[in-house]
Amino acid sequence: MSDDLATQVAAPTAAVSGRSGRIQILAFVTDADSEAVLRLGLLAVGPEEVIIHRGSSRTAIGAMKKLPSPRVLLVDISGDEQPMSTLSALSEVVEPDVRVLVIGERQDVDLYRQLTRNLGVAEYLYKPLNAEVVAQHFGPQVAPASIAPASALGGRILALTGVCGGAGATTLAANLAWYLANEVRRHTAVLDANLHTGSVAMLLGTKPGGGLRLALETPKRVDDLFMERIAEPAGDRLAVIAAEEKLTEHPAIAPGAAKHLLQKLRHRYNYVVVDVPLAPSAWHAELIEMARQRVLVMQPTLQAVRDVLRAMALPTGTQQTRRSLIVLNHLGAPGTMTRHQVEQALQHKIDVVIPHLPRVVNAAATMGTPAAASRSGFRAAIRDLAAEVAASGATDAPTRRFGWPFRRGAAR
Repeated sequence: MSDDLATQVAAPTAAVSGRSGRIQILAFVTDADSEAVLRLGLLAVGPEEVIIHRGSSRTAIGAMKKLPSPRVLLVDISGDEQPMSTLSALSEVVEPDVRVLVIGERQDVDLYRQLTRNLGVAEYLYKPLNAEVVAQHFGPQVAPASIAPASALGGRILALTGVCGGAGATTLAANLAWYLANEVRRHTAVLDANLHTGSVAMLLGTKPGGGLRLALETPKRVDDLFMERIAEPAGDRLAVIAAEEKLTEHPAIAPGAAKHLLQKLRHRYNYVVVDVPLAPSAWHAELIEMARQRVLVMQPTLQAVRDVLRAMALPTGTQQTRRSLIVLNHLGAPGTMTRHQVEQALQHKIDVVIPHLPRVVNAAATMGTPAAASRSGFRAAIRDLAAEVAASGATDAPTRRFGWPFRRGAAR
């Protein structure tokens, strides 16, 4: 990525709206003629300044690995022999609510259908471009009303629940979120649903931000700017939403507040990892109901077996694509059951096993660093868990690789 582009993004102009540092329209074009026509056509339909950089779709991939995702991203696939593969790779490094426009050299109906129906590209135009055609077809896609995130598909919500005390769901939620953000390179948020004594923020070396309680008590106040303020950064692609309320206070959580909060989060992040307790609470039930994938975390004990069976008997959420994943944590802890014994008692296979590694996990917790950052069996287990939760949504879109696809445009 050139210094010129970095400078433009670092000092955003009128093109920036909503989230600070987020560009409205960013384009990568391979030739000067197309750049000139695009600028004329796009500026004719909106007051926002358009930032156009000379480069290919592969240039866009490199830039999006380092820069905040724009509202609208336009890429040029001219000369690319494998445009579908390239655009799939691009979909893995942008946020889920980005609207993608594509230009190229091929006048091909099959290509158009693959881009718009399979990848979810909003629109495709072939060269040579015409300013009037650009305004007609790209204009509706870049208009502010058309890029509101209300109807975006959004990221995937993962709910991790410890079926009994000491199961380690909070540790796994924090480390899974860290792994998805830093190793898989997805924009990830982790929400700690324990408003009084949650420890997700502490495990990730940050502090609870202000505003989560307010978001739950007055959901109508939650907009993009509010979301930006309550998300505490724990890395360039990781945010923590947590609270530390006084033990003597009991927030009056509004009905539907959890659902509203998650909808806002999934428009901003590829993954939303929720650490939610197994408790008879209405807003915790909302969190679980919204989850694309539920993950039940247990210890190798008879009490945990009993509680897993009770949790699995709960109704499946309408958003869930398959049964709950079962994670056996602390396998090998002294005086506990073997994996075979647990599976026999459950009459069910364990999906992911996390070994009992107290030295690694406790040392990381003491230092406020993710245990998954160390080269250990714990990191390997978190990698397996990340692969499982990614595979759980493999039917969400035909071209899913390991992340959320582009927002689907209108079918023709």
